[in-house]
Amino acid sequence: MKTSDASRFPETWAVSGAETLENYIDGSWVRSTATGHLDVPDPSSGKLLARVPRSGASDVDTAVRAARRAFPLWREVPVAERARRVLALRNLLEARSEELARSVVRENGKTLEEARGSVRRGVEATEFAASAPTTLQGSFLEDVSPGVDTTLLRQPVGVVAGITPFNFPVMIPLWMAPLALVCGNCFILKPSERVPLSATLLARWVGEAGFPAGTFNLVHGDAAAVDALLAHPGVDAVSFVGSAPTARHIYTTAAAHGKRVQALAGAKNHLIVMPDADLDRSVPAIVSSAFGQSGERCLSGSVVVAVEPGADRLVARLAEAISQLTTGPASDPRTNVGPVIRSDHRERVLRWIRDGEAMGAKVVARGPVPPDADGYYVPPVLFDQVRPEMAIAQEEIFGPVLSVIRASSLDEAIEVANRSRFGNAAAIFTRDGRAARTFTHRIEAGMLGVNIGVPAPAAYFPFVGWKGSFYGDLHATGRDAVDFYTRKKVVTTRWF
Repeated sequence: MKTSDASRFPETWAVSGAETLENYIDGSWVRSTATGHLDVPDPSSGKLLARVPRSGASDVDTAVRAARRAFPLWREVPVAERARRVLALRNLLEARSEELARSVVRENGKTLEEARGSVRRGVEATEFAASAPTTLQGSFLEDVSPGVDTTLLRQPVGVVAGITPFNFPVMIPLWMAPLALVCGNCFILKPSERVPLSATLLARWVGEAGFPAGTFNLVHGDAAAVDALLAHPGVDAVSFVGSAPTARHIYTTAAAHGKRVQALAGAKNHLIVMPDADLDRSVPAIVSSAFGQSGERCLSGSVVVAVEPGADRLVARLAEAISQLTTGPASDPRTNVGPVIRSDHRERVLRWIRDGEAMGAKVVARGPVPPDADGYYVPPVLFDQVRPEMAIAQEEIFGPVLSVIRASSLDEAIEVANRSRFGNAAAIFTRDGRAARTFTHRIEAGMLGVNIGVPAPAAYFPFVGWKGSFYGDLHATGRDAVDFYTRKKVVTTRWF
């Protein structure tokens, strides 16, 4: 049942603590048919922000049917006009970026500076999508045979579902939706049930930007909504970002139902620090990589491989820097490390810290947490004397925990990093060009940094995970994403 249209919320919209969010389907806000809901607390305080419906197969079917009805008309809209709609969305995002950033702070627990940076990345992805009149161009070759010409065309896939994680409530939906739409597809967003508020803002602004009803749809929910999208015959492609176990489930289930899939998974990123590294610049970059956004990002550096000699000096500098970090509410400008997303995740990370100590790793730095705080805080922790076979060196913790492994050479450091089943990102800190070149040539990871702790590619390059960090063939963002959201058609022509 439709209850309202996209203009329902005022410009200063905010959800009251008692409100249950609605889905956005076919250009209108509609109540979920599901009876269950989940609470959405503020990670910094534990206070209730809203409730999110646990939408199920019926809600998903309604959204898919709306998208399928809209698709034949939307795909016929000239690409330049689709790009103008994306530019209109980009302008709205730019004008309201502070509202978006504060929404992220409130529901995710990022600091305001971190939230602003993630929103900026999303705006950049939207700008890249607006270049579709260039990126969607095909190719032509005359006389492949006497009097025969061949043309390669790009056409939309159809209906695309985007399933996005809690750690980037704005950026990752904007990786997906603008590009999928400008390629001529219709899109269904299923955001993380932990951070639904920013997605609701995005849905409202997509409507304001002039996208026709049914081209963009928002369905809130948890696993039931995900599984319904994976199985629905009206969904042609699925783009996912999240944990490794869920990525495997998404990939295998959606592929079994004949869908195109890209599933970005977990990470265990290694930062190799050579003896000649400039520690005055390297240590702040390492600390930012490991503890920024409370370690809840797939590009966080979680293992430092310190190449001897110099490990003692590096560990001492890292410990000193960690002791100066401030853990606290995301809205406090003095905060360096905000809360983690939920109380159960806090307990999981604290359990990893206890397990690391039990395994024989040595805690050489442990930051403070706010006394008597109601939020979900974890102290930043630095482990030394970590061995490569320890679980804390192998498993994704997704929290403010950094482990130091010592290596006798660059060869050993690369071997340690390549032992990981993940291959999302890695970095080296050095002044030696030959060491950097050896690292970039031999390391088994997709996104690399040289004296850069968070090697996040710009939106016009692909987000390239390797090994267990990615399931699929075509990566997110950049031209890989253009290929993912389009199908190629090759026309061979001869005129008598």
